Amino acid sequence: MIAVIDYGAGNLQSVVKALNFIGCKSVVTNDENELMKADGAILPGVGSFEDAMNCMNHSGAADAVLKFIESGKPLLGICLGLQLLFDESEESPGVKGLGLIKGSIKKIPNNNGELKIPHMGWNSLDIKKHNGLFKGIEEEPYVYFVHSYYLKADDENVVAARTSYGVDIDASVEYKNIFATQFHPEKSGKTGLKILRNFAEIAGR
Repeated sequence: MIAVIDYGAGNLQSVVKALNFIGCKSVVTNDENELMKADGAILPGVGSFEDAMNCMNHSGAADAVLKFIESGKPLLGICLGLQLLFDESEESPGVKGLGLIKGSIKKIPNNNGELKIPHMGWNSLDIKKHNGLFKGIEEEPYVYFVHSYYLKADDENVVAARTSYGVDIDASVEYKNIFATQFHPEKSGKTGLKILRNFAEIAGR
């Protein structure tokens, strides 16, 4: 079973529907005990970094996620869920993230008005790790993004895929039992569903 973490910030149903579609049993929860029973967990995210971290801390989800990671079970962060795994974001100076991976969350520059922000739409990926989430995925697949901030990881060895939108964006990371995508696999068609299947397999489902 895959736990979809509900910390009170965002619509979770698209993730649940995608898991249902691939035949993976899931539960939406903010209960630590229920989370710890799951084989894997997904940390979704929409909205601002500060609001999400406030919700995470208030609901107890932050501590629950840290405990889940310590258990060695796999966790998948999606969109803002990726950004929350890092120390902080330019979006919310002074707000502490989960600090599980080292890197910077920066605002996408609009190149003097040439680029629309937020970055919204389909972009191709330059896959760096052809196992894990991207096992069996074709080269340069297109996936769906909605974001105004992007990751620059400190250690390029954790980067599983990159894309470009005015700047080079670390679009996916894999570090120990932590997996994350800046894009939305649940909204990325067959490629996204394959990524979710790969995560379910990593979790033993």
